[in-house]
Amino acid sequence: MPRRRRTRHPHAVAAVVPAPRPGTQRSTTAHTGRVRWSVVASPIGDLGVAADDTGVCVVSFSGPPSGVRVVAEPTGVLADAVGQLRAYFAEELTEFSVPLSVRRGSGFERAVWREIANIPYGETRTYGEVAAAVGDPGAARAVGVACNRNPIPVIVPCHRIVGAGNKLAGFGGGLPRKRFLLELEARVRILHDFSQ
Repeated sequence: MPRRRRTRHPHAVAAVVPAPRPGTQRSTTAHTGRVRWSVVASPIGDLGVAADDTGVCVVSFSGPPSGVRVVAEPTGVLADAVGQLRAYFAEELTEFSVPLSVRRGSGFERAVWREIANIPYGETRTYGEVAAAVGDPGAARAVGVACNRNPIPVIVPCHRIVGAGNKLAGFGGGLPRKRFLLELEARVRILHDFSQ
């Protein structure tokens, strides 16, 4: 079965994770409609996925928050996100194309998330490399904090960020999940590269 690969216009990432208005510390982006939640069963546990009228706004390793109504049969962007996450874990999708709705984050955090979104499937970058890429080479630890605050992990692939010397370090979802995601992508990439 051929692998589905979604491509995205090279400038789309900036639109996906917009910078906050000048002079603000946090995003002032208005909430864009009602948030709907669904659950994706995955090899790393049930993921809570939320979307508003604009795009995916949350992927949670701990599932949806307690007390929220989970949509049994999602539609629109939420259905697309659920389908793409399932395809990703089934090793059929290497790039997400769902629109995102980032509701929070400082200018630095958003810059980090934009940079992370540009890391190709099956590749990694160090915290220091990402810090340098966003213009602050001494901010490797701050990159780690931004990764931990990433509201849309897996889709915005903070698991692709590793420590110096490619050491497995820090992950909001826990190191076993990070290892699983990196191994899944490495396996798919190797199979793809050797099948050509």
